[in-house]
Amino acid sequence: MNHEELELTILKNVEEMHSQKSLASEIGFSVGKVNYVLKALVDKGFVKADVFLNSQNKRKYTYLLTDEGIKEKMTLTKKFIVRKKAEYEELQSELEADKVKWGGAS
Repeated sequence: MNHEELELTILKNVEEMHSQKSLASEIGFSVGKVNYVLKALVDKGFVKADVFLNSQNKRKYTYLLTDEGIKEKMTLTKKFIVRKKAEYEELQSELEADKVKWGGAS
C-alpha cells in the first residue's frame, strides 16, 4: 500500500475509528505510522481532532473530516480507481497474450 492509499484508508475510516491502535490493527500498520499520517492529515486541514470532553480518558479524541478532507478523499478515491483499472487492463492483456502463446488454454 502506497502513501496515498494509506491516506485514503485513514480518511475513509477516521470518523468511525475507536482508537489509533484499533485502526492500525485493522489496516495492518503500526500505531506510529497511523499517528504520523493522521497528524499530517490534521496539519493539512483534512481532519479535525477534538477531545472527548465527557470522557474519563482525556487522551481520547474524536476525528471529523473537514470539507477539504471530503474533497481529498474523493480525489484520492478517483486516483485509486484509475490506477486499479490500469492494473486490471494490464493483467487482462497479459492473460490474452498467454492464451495466444499457449494455444488458448484457460
